[in-house]
Amino acid sequence: MKWTIRSPLQSELERLADIYLAVRRETFKWVDPASFRHEDFSVHTQGEDLWIAEAPNGETAGFMTLWPPDDFIHMLYISKSWQGQGAGAALLAALPNWPLRKYRLKCLVKNERANAFYRSKGFIVTGSGSSAEGDYEEMSFYPAARDAHAY
Repeated sequence: MKWTIRSPLQSELERLADIYLAVRRETFKWVDPASFRHEDFSVHTQGEDLWIAEAPNGETAGFMTLWPPDDFIHMLYISKSWQGQGAGAALLAALPNWPLRKYRLKCLVKNERANAFYRSKGFIVTGSGSSAEGDYEEMSFYPAARDAHAY
C-alpha cells in the first residue's frame, strides 16, 4: 500500500486526538479508560514534530510524534482498522535520516503488539521503568543493526 506521510493541517488535529483516545482505550485494557481524555493529545504533543499516515483513499490511518532534541519517538498510534497494513513502518521511514540515525522510544511491556512491531524494525531494549500506565521498556534503534532487518 502506498502511504502519504506528511505534516497534518490544523483542521486534522481533532481527528488525531480521536485516534489517540480510541487507540489508548482499545489497547491499554489494564488502565481505567476514564483516565484517558480527548484533550490529552494537545497536551502530550506540545513542542513535538508530528506526521500523519494517510491511506490512498485519503483517510488518516495514524500518526507519529518526535521530540527532536533527543531523537525520541514519543508516540506512534495507528487506528485499529489500519493496524498491520504498513502505516507504522511508513511513519518510521519518514523520520529524518532513517535508518541511518539512532532513535529511542518507550513501549509499555503489556503492549505486546507494539513491542513485536518495534523489535521487527530493529529496536532493542536498552532500559526499563514504570509509568502511570504500567512498566515500560526503553528501546533504541541503532543504525549498525539495520542490515539484519527489513524496512
